Amino acid sequence: MKPGKVYLIGSGPGDVELMTLKAVRLLGEADVVLLDDLVNREVLRFVAPDAEIVDVGKRGGCKSTPQVSIHEQMLKHAQAGRIVARLKGGDPFVFGRGGEEMQCLVAAGVAVEVVSGVTAGVAVPAVLGIPLTHRDCARSVTFVTGHTRNDEPTDWRGLAGTGGTLVIYMGIANLSRIVAELLAAGLSPMLPAAVIQHGTLPQQRSVVTTLGELPAALPAHGIGSPAIVIIGEVVGIAGYVSKNPAICEVQL
Repeated sequence: MKPGKVYLIGSGPGDVELMTLKAVRLLGEADVVLLDDLVNREVLRFVAPDAEIVDVGKRGGCKSTPQVSIHEQMLKHAQAGRIVARLKGGDPFVFGRGGEEMQCLVAAGVAVEVVSGVTAGVAVPAVLGIPLTHRDCARSVTFVTGHTRNDEPTDWRGLAGTGGTLVIYMGIANLSRIVAELLAAGLSPMLPAAVIQHGTLPQQRSVVTTLGELPAALPAHGIGSPAIVIIGEVVGIAGYVSKNPAICEVQL
């Protein structure tokens, strides 16, 4: 029996055209595709007709596939000699549990290769013309999750002191608390901020406002998860706003 292999593949932020050529090629070679919930289903057109497609989605507040079950399925198929495409939204190593899955596979002696994808924290702000770094006002950028396992605390005071751009993944449910902690840490309530939901997709919606107004702006404009939050001076120098008619914008 030929040896199996698992590819941990990032599908990008949503727009199919932002997938890498390598990701497209490997999807066509896979015997089985383990598919995350946030992956745009349009990518399935690149999968071989006889490949098995299994949904193993995870999303906060919804019924999710346990991580241990995903590990078991990867091992089962690979050890049976199959080529497995573990397809994730964004990049598998940026808040995608790709590191955990790689450790599981390596420990079991299963061949694994990581195929990077464009992470939402980079691609989505660009849709609104928001540069994450800028020589005049942002010399660093920090990617941070707004949702931690067992509600482990995040050092928002320390992050507020970096002086750079903050890009928050999975932060909508805890946004009011996060904003309160950042304000308490000394950030100005007038600091520009934005939230972009369904970034790079036709249903994209966004709010551009200030840090102090951010929690109230989201429900007022129907913005929810999945979304990326960007906080920093760079939001105020955004080059343009998408012409998508579904977009919502609050002027600074």
